[in-house]
Amino acid sequence: MSQPLSGLLAPEAALHRIADQLADRFTGVFARETVDRYVFESYTALARTSRVQTHLTALTGRFATDRLTALAQAKGAVVKTVPEVLFVCVQNAGRSQMAAALLAHHAAGRVHVRSAGSQPGDEIDPAVLAAMAEIGLNLATEYPKPLTDDVVRAADVVVTMGCGDSCPVYPGKRYADWAVRDPAGLSVGEVRSIRADIDFRAQALLADLAPAPVPS
Repeated sequence: MSQPLSGLLAPEAALHRIADQLADRFTGVFARETVDRYVFESYTALARTSRVQTHLTALTGRFATDRLTALAQAKGAVVKTVPEVLFVCVQNAGRSQMAAALLAHHAAGRVHVRSAGSQPGDEIDPAVLAAMAEIGLNLATEYPKPLTDDVVRAADVVVTMGCGDSCPVYPGKRYADWAVRDPAGLSVGEVRSIRADIDFRAQALLADLAPAPVPS
């Protein structure tokens, strides 16, 4: 059984329902105790930094699902059909969110993308939301996520942006560090140039990982 969440106003009934659903989804892959632990740990991690608590249980479901999927991939229990790319910055509120959205957009399913923060912020930077919306990429439903071991283990490529040595290093993985300006506190106009820089790098990475099919 999972333990009560000390010091948090935890909607435990809702979290147990999430765990029920994920236990069914990952039947034969993870024990119920593992699923419970991931759900409650995910809630606790998000609650520490999230400014808006209203949708925290829904975000917990998304976060725990992605973490369990990543863990299953790392263990070989779920077959990866496309390369997995993880973008990491400090707050997961700007650069890594932009990179993940841009790569996912250009890849159109040829690459799977995750993002995380070594010290996640409480919300996506408003100027980043505005700059991405200008090109038709809506990040309004995204949220800063803590960097966890499972998503690093599942990644084929880990791209860091200003987070130093906080990302675990595993043999056999490809690592890259992008020297990209931090958009925190900048205007939308300034963020546009950062967006262009990241977009160029993301398209180059995609061309390397999963080139577009040649028309027959």
